[in-house]
Amino acid sequence: MSSPTIRVSLAQINSTADPAANLAVIRTRAEEARAAGARLVVFPEATMCAFGNPLKPVAEPLDGPWATAVRDMARELDIVIMVGMFTPGTDGRVRNTALVTGPGVEAAYDKIHLFDAFGFAESDTVEPGDRPVTFTLDGVTFGLAICYDIRFPALFTANAAAGADVNIVCASWGAGEGKADQWTLLARARALDSTSFVLAVDQADPAAAGGEARSKAPLGVGHSLAVSPLGVPLAELGAEPGLLTVDLELAQVAQVRSHLPVLANAKPVPAAGATTAAAGA
Repeated sequence: MSSPTIRVSLAQINSTADPAANLAVIRTRAEEARAAGARLVVFPEATMCAFGNPLKPVAEPLDGPWATAVRDMARELDIVIMVGMFTPGTDGRVRNTALVTGPGVEAAYDKIHLFDAFGFAESDTVEPGDRPVTFTLDGVTFGLAICYDIRFPALFTANAAAGADVNIVCASWGAGEGKADQWTLLARARALDSTSFVLAVDQADPAAAGGEARSKAPLGVGHSLAVSPLGVPLAELGAEPGLLTVDLELAQVAQVRSHLPVLANAKPVPAAGATTAAAGA
């Protein structure tokens, strides 16, 4: 008997400022993924509207027309679609949301860790989420993360503790010296931390697609990749737009966790200095 397998596609695109135009790109790539036999197609963070543009005017609730169009598309194509969008927040800010929708699946995750780094202040316009989210497809549990979340291992291990065999990170990664290497390194590290598959899906590099980066907005570097539970890259795209389809052999997760039980072996770590203070008391 063969191991349970799920086929997934990673859609590396360049979003524009036009949500309607981005819907057309989603349809094209989702059709390609469905034709390739994928059960799930993952799009990047900010699929709805690229960073560097006003976000409040495009933000819509999860039952608004843009998300409904994605939902209808997923139902029509019989595939689960994950997209990055913006939903209304409070105090004039929005939420950076990953919507997962399709036959038998409906979930949404709001980005917890906001990108206040490298001269960009996401928290100026975005309100953080406050809880991890997982969803199940074909008996496989997936954990969700968005971009800067990838630098925080605790979210990935929390998803794994909640049953996730696969962690998905959708991103619009900021460019800069060494940033592409950091992106792939972090994806591999989070796979090892959580002993789960990691699907890391980025916006394509605008320069590779013939465009130009604007100001300090994070617009993507490409290099979307799938990583095994032992941190081994299974497949990776380049900087330009593309579709990557991979088969995940789910039995690998249990096998790795039986030999490398980092989740089971994890212990609470006291704050630095606590042991010294106790010894001197």
